[in-house]
Amino acid sequence: MWKAVGIDAWLAGRKSSLEDARVTVTEIIERVRKNGDTALRELSRHYDLKEIAVSDEERESAYDDVDTQIVESLIEAHARIERFHELQKPRDLWLQEMEPGIVLGVKTTALDRVGIYVPGGRAPYPSSALMCSVPARVAGVREICACSPPPIHPMTLVALDIAGVTEIYRSGGAQAIAAMALGTETVKPVQKIVGPGNVYVTLAKMMLREHVEIDFPAGPSEIGIIADHTADPRIVASDVLAQAEHDPNAACILITTDKNLPVKVGHEITRLLASAPRKEIIEKALNNSGYTIVADMDEAIAASDMVAPEHLSIQVEDPLSVVTRVKNAGAIFVGKYSAVACGDYAVGTNHVLPTAGYSKMYSGLDVAHFCKTASVEILDKNGLESIGDIVETLAEAEGLHAHAQSVKLRRLC
Repeated sequence: MWKAVGIDAWLAGRKSSLEDARVTVTEIIERVRKNGDTALRELSRHYDLKEIAVSDEERESAYDDVDTQIVESLIEAHARIERFHELQKPRDLWLQEMEPGIVLGVKTTALDRVGIYVPGGRAPYPSSALMCSVPARVAGVREICACSPPPIHPMTLVALDIAGVTEIYRSGGAQAIAAMALGTETVKPVQKIVGPGNVYVTLAKMMLREHVEIDFPAGPSEIGIIADHTADPRIVASDVLAQAEHDPNAACILITTDKNLPVKVGHEITRLLASAPRKEIIEKALNNSGYTIVADMDEAIAASDMVAPEHLSIQVEDPLSVVTRVKNAGAIFVGKYSAVACGDYAVGTNHVLPTAGYSKMYSGLDVAHFCKTASVEILDKNGLESIGDIVETLAEAEGLHAHAQSVKLRRLC
């Protein structure tokens, strides 16, 4: 269960889990493409799906089924997430005079319609509903379509309502992604799909990119931990179990300079696991997990950057020196009090993050994911004159004579 593991082997396991799902996901996408709503109903094996869309009345009644303290916590979490994401909001338009006669800038426009996926198979995730919806709303997206596996938990419905989602549909798995990407009789296609999910959801998003933009591969969950002799084994073990309880395909890796720490962490995992409510899921995820011992912090940082974990917890004597040097991570949690769970719920940052090594090339979900930009160029006659010779020379050199002519004519006006 808790074992030594090589970095290459750990990474290979993360990639192979996606490939194992490819045949199944391909079949599901084709069924939705051909049969639309009928396919969504047929693929909802454990639920008699009569109405795909959730009504306004169902949204309102969901509040009656959720404890008042939970509703209040969701409202407070929403406010904290919104406050942080408001800091990311770009200007609608900025212009800068680069030199006399040449003004350049960028116009930012929100997408019109996006889809969010909210997991719900093994547990309700109202937190993911907030994380996906809030930055879209802050960006100014007008239509936000949400899909979640049926039956959708009242907590998830309340969270989606608090966040101002415009449409909610009972559909989960790869079929939900296909519905949002391709459209059905009930679900209009979207421009972009965001949100975490299992291997089937993640692979469906990747496979449908010719039809719809996505955020990044997000799921199953994972954590990397860089630790030295100062790390508390109980804290490390608790972080391992917190990620492992998400999904049997979740994965955790401890990278440490202390050869004695893994054994201590193993003992704590065994102790904590005995009373864990989601023990069966954790035990399966621990088969994807383990530790590696390195010579020094330079090697630890290099190993972590190879892993490029979704969550990176830094439990070392001088954590900021590691933060400044590490390159690849979806989100970084510094010190013993910075539990990943805080980022999952209420500190304000986003918990939708790239997994399976994709933090080498992707950033976590933010407001920019829901915007597109266009450059703006404003030239007067003096500005055109200052670059006219350069443009004409290069256009002629490339054999694009009409390009050069379009500048020559303006210079004569």
